[in-house]
Amino acid sequence: MAAEVESMMYVREKPWHGLGTMVETAPTSADALKLAGLDWRVDQRNIQVCGGAKIPNYKANVRDSDGRVLGVVTDRYKTVQNTEAFDFTDELIGGGDVRYESAGSLLGGKKIWLLAKLPDTEILGDKTEPFLCFSNTHDGSGAIRVCMTPVRVVCNNTLNLALHSAKRAWSVRHTGDMQSKLHDARVCLEMANRYMEDLSEYADRLANTSVTDDRIKEILDELFPVTDYSSEREKRNMETMKTEYMVCMLAPDILKFKNTAWGAINAMSDMVTHNAPRRQTKAYWENNWGRVMDGHILMDKMASMLVSA
Repeated sequence: MAAEVESMMYVREKPWHGLGTMVETAPTSADALKLAGLDWRVDQRNIQVCGGAKIPNYKANVRDSDGRVLGVVTDRYKTVQNTEAFDFTDELIGGGDVRYESAGSLLGGKKIWLLAKLPDTEILGDKTEPFLCFSNTHDGSGAIRVCMTPVRVVCNNTLNLALHSAKRAWSVRHTGDMQSKLHDARVCLEMANRYMEDLSEYADRLANTSVTDDRIKEILDELFPVTDYSSEREKRNMETMKTEYMVCMLAPDILKFKNTAWGAINAMSDMVTHNAPRRQTKAYWENNWGRVMDGHILMDKMASMLVSA
């Protein structure tokens, strides 16, 4: 993703690619906008063929700072400027002194993201930092997306679990009355603030749910299956992932939840959050950011199996 990162700012910890502007203190939205290189607008311009005739029903999204064409969209597409993204996030969190941990631009401005920190909380005695993630596209390829992302500080693991009782994410396409849709998003995410409370209750229930080593092995066999048609490489990869998971189970911060469903889920979070990919594909880090927004299928599957056990 290093080649995909156009500009960014981050607080304290250097990202994987070593790019961007590091700051010691999380800035407010006005400063973050400049530090992240997002102080530009998107203009919509008519598209013409070589002879000068206008192409109907389509517009080009053009960055005003350098004239770069970010994408071609229909005339129903509504832009959301970077300044509006920060204003929206500020208001969503409640105004005041909102601080941003990271923000930046990908793929030459086609995608942007913001990461704002909310007040710390605790889950089962562990300090947990909730973050609000906002992402937007200027090329017409995706929706505006907002989600809550809790991070267990002791191990820096994400706890993006799908709960039936509370919604953690919202998205909308770039069409229609955007101001009305953003208002609806505020309502949805105000209700989604319950997510942290419900996650704490969920964690307490799973911490009091016993899970045997045999059951963990059964779940791993389901998550990482091997069949008669599996190649030798596939078999090795499946066994490697099972081994990596078991190593995570022995981490000191997870041992205190040994033989519980909460410990099992945290071990999976440890594995999917930190372990290097089998293959360093070009889209790996973009996909990894997608997992921050969407959650991780392995965590949700394991949680489902543990709860139904």
